[in-house]
Amino acid sequence: MEPHLFEEVADIVTGMAPQGLGELRMRFHRRGIKVWFGPSKPPKLHYEAQIVGRRYVDDIDGMAIEIGFHAELPDEQANQDAINVLTAAKSAWKKELGSVAEADGFLGNIKWRRFSEVWIEPELEEPDFAFEIGSRLVDYLELLEPIRQG
Repeated sequence: MEPHLFEEVADIVTGMAPQGLGELRMRFHRRGIKVWFGPSKPPKLHYEAQIVGRRYVDDIDGMAIEIGFHAELPDEQANQDAINVLTAAKSAWKKELGSVAEADGFLGNIKWRRFSEVWIEPELEEPDFAFEIGSRLVDYLELLEPIRQG
């Protein structure tokens, strides 16, 4: 059986993830991968790459890939506070993440927040696509997690 896209992404993240930030953890499924450091249970503040409906991005039918950091706490202000820590440290990530990384409401849940980028209508069957997703997710891990762990 061939590995699916996000299983391949998990292998890439495992091989490229930064050291010294805690124990790397992840869960993947057909439509995405969740990555975090530390406890075995995934926290509400974590990193993800996932397939999302394009309607959440620009109200057009289709699909997109979203990659970055998620704040999914029950309290909306706590989620915004977690994002504010990242946006306040813009000089630490701007050169590498560029202007495609945006702090915004979560795609599909108004209480949650994200600091991520969205790729519209990507070619999922492209041979290097898992590498592109995995390496970009690692960029977020390397640049944002040291800020979060402060």
